[in-house]
Amino acid sequence: MTHESMKSVTILGSTGSIGCATLDVLARHPQRFRVFALSASTQVERMLEQCRRFRPTRAVMLDADAADKLKAALRAERIRVEVLAGAEGLEVIATDPRAPIVVAAIVGAAGLLPTLAAVRAGKHVLLANKEPLVMCGELLIAEARQSGATLLPVDSEHNAIFQCMPSGYATGHPAPVRRIFLTCSGGPFRNTPAAELVDVSPDQACAHPTWVMGRKISVDSATLMNKGLEVIEACWLFGVPAERVGVVVHPQSIIHSMVEYEDGSVLSQMSNPDMRVPIAHALAWPQRIESGVKPLDPVSLGRLEFADADRARFPCLDLAYAAARRAGTAPAVLNAANEVAVQAFLDFRIGFTDIPRVIEHALAHIAADAEPTLENVLADDARARAIAEEYIAARFARRRQEVS
Repeated sequence: MTHESMKSVTILGSTGSIGCATLDVLARHPQRFRVFALSASTQVERMLEQCRRFRPTRAVMLDADAADKLKAALRAERIRVEVLAGAEGLEVIATDPRAPIVVAAIVGAAGLLPTLAAVRAGKHVLLANKEPLVMCGELLIAEARQSGATLLPVDSEHNAIFQCMPSGYATGHPAPVRRIFLTCSGGPFRNTPAAELVDVSPDQACAHPTWVMGRKISVDSATLMNKGLEVIEACWLFGVPAERVGVVVHPQSIIHSMVEYEDGSVLSQMSNPDMRVPIAHALAWPQRIESGVKPLDPVSLGRLEFADADRARFPCLDLAYAAARRAGTAPAVLNAANEVAVQAFLDFRIGFTDIPRVIEHALAHIAADAEPTLENVLADDARARAIAEEYIAARFARRRQEVS
């Protein structure tokens, strides 16, 4: 492959687990890809290390002080990288025409605007963060059609579904399948009695049995909200209603999702549980490249198990389905309240089983707008965060009074 045919890649959220895995795949193919721009929030040391190794043209730190520290460190080492700061910097690298591929891996609602900017710029957008589609799925799909952007899923489940689709299928269009099955490991509390969930700690919730992830997404996996958000994503990515998207517990995490066709055929995608598989697939699509993942040995697997998700113990899943059916800005409300609740749990302000209560309260107190626009999505996102914070503060104020 000649230098002229190399593809430049921008990674939004390069210091997180997905960003680091993406860089690992890119490093295996230096003749095919070049790292053009990287972004992070506050992790200066890791960003400095990435700049040393990959020499991007630009680096963005969302935090202004972190950007200043990175500039100074790069200057001291005489490494020439243009450093930008803030949301404006994210938009600059997301839309820069010199990088046709953008990996959207910023966790949380903070990833919405730069991802939307990349879509409007007509990029190949590798979606590794759930929030843009959850919050603004209708708008994102419409913008992609208008700009000619390509949306490629990096979530292992949605990437598996995409791989099971017929040749030539494009995301955002109605999938020619009868049903979609999203698989999940069941999280660290798959077999934990409901009564014991009241007292679980953040560290226990973050001890995922299969995947190594950040703390927020680890808690989402423990509550099954992660799977609920994926249901909403699947509805938009594959043009199907929520009723045609099922959730199946699969503890081994070998089958990453399945699709059922009208003739009764069920296709699945299998691999060892390593995010470099879907990342490599999306980076090279429609071709295939080596990912660095250990080959799957079917004989060593023994048996593969499947079970229904326990919605009574994990009510976040039903809350997500309810938001998907309400549509409009309801998924944005769900997502915002969940982010607040998860952070409150990680900060020891609420218990594990309080998370769905906070989300349910926000959904009940906000009349979701049926016709989402960017403006009312952001407005309902802010409203849901405020209502969730007020509910948490009031709930624990009462608890303190009861204790005293």
